[in-house]
Amino acid sequence: MLHTVCVFCAANPGVRPVYAERAREMGRFLAESGRRVVYGGGRTGLMGALAEGALGAGGEVIGIMPKHLVDREVAHTGLTQLHVVTSMHERKALLAELSDGFLAMPGGLGTMEELFEIWTWGQLGLHRKPYGLLEMDGFFAPLLAFLDHAVGEGFIGRVNRELLVVDTDPAALIARMEAMEPPALARWMTREET
Repeated sequence: MLHTVCVFCAANPGVRPVYAERAREMGRFLAESGRRVVYGGGRTGLMGALAEGALGAGGEVIGIMPKHLVDREVAHTGLTQLHVVTSMHERKALLAELSDGFLAMPGGLGTMEELFEIWTWGQLGLHRKPYGLLEMDGFFAPLLAFLDHAVGEGFIGRVNRELLVVDTDPAALIARMEAMEPPALARWMTREET
């Protein structure tokens, strides 16, 4: 079982209410299924909706946020724990360390960067934890088409592309991630070398 799930998502709500509704639903599902949520620690956008969904269902929510963002008063103050770190690099390392698996919901550059970094770490053999996307109303369809194009062009290996689990249903996504057995890939480098 994935006891602790890291969720990457936006600090803004997007233009359609469905995004925040689905983020709350994901938070609620994770809490009700006995899983702890680890995320970026924000109180706004999809981050805030995710946290509120989990907290409202009695779940444990751990936020990790660099001090410069806490100072701008964007940290959620009602979390189970809030780790204040010195940098974005430290934030991502702690997110990875505390989590059994990772999922992304709609977001912008930060969300994509976090997803692709954790995916790259898996490709490099730095971890064997599952990762996936919670698809919402076709938000990720263009990204998935690009990834398939990159496979066809020889830039992403099919085995690495198939490691990204995608589903529209929170329970199905988590079940598929738990069933995923990432292959044992040769370690290309140590975490300190990244």
